[in-house]
Amino acid sequence: MTSQGADDEGLDVEDAFIGLGSNLGDRIGELERAFDEIAGLPATTLVARSSYYESAPVDAGGDDYLNAVAHIRTALDPVELLRALQGIEARHGRSRPFPRAPRTLDLDLLLLGGRAMATPELTLPHPRIGERAFVLVPLAEIAPGIDVPGRGRVEALRAKVSGQAIARLDR
Repeated sequence: MTSQGADDEGLDVEDAFIGLGSNLGDRIGELERAFDEIAGLPATTLVARSSYYESAPVDAGGDDYLNAVAHIRTALDPVELLRALQGIEARHGRSRPFPRAPRTLDLDLLLLGGRAMATPELTLPHPRIGERAFVLVPLAEIAPGIDVPGRGRVEALRAKVSGQAIARLDR
């Protein structure tokens, strides 16, 4: 479950949370392989992974999504981490023919340390983190007391999306 042990190498590391989703093909297989690839990123350790959750697409069509959240500790800077995640998506055949298109794999950098930033390439925390049960429910599972910079505690945010249907998969 861990990779190259960023903590063991004396590097400055930060906690990061990544949302994973898939609604095409072998959804469980896609997410399992993505967890393995995230764990294999340089200067990164996979700390925890949530259960899998199924939910209907939000503001889009297509099959139901399978979602999860990964907690990592990494010495990668935000843009390096984003590009590494985009590389994993590309290896999984991710295409972007139109906004919110169905996808084999979607990886969203949700949080990185307590950083708040907005550039054309990356916004932290993720701009829609407080609007989606499929992010907040698995995030609350593995990091129940976490603060989302500028938005509050994950439990309070989760309560705001309690009307969104989401089901934990028993495996």
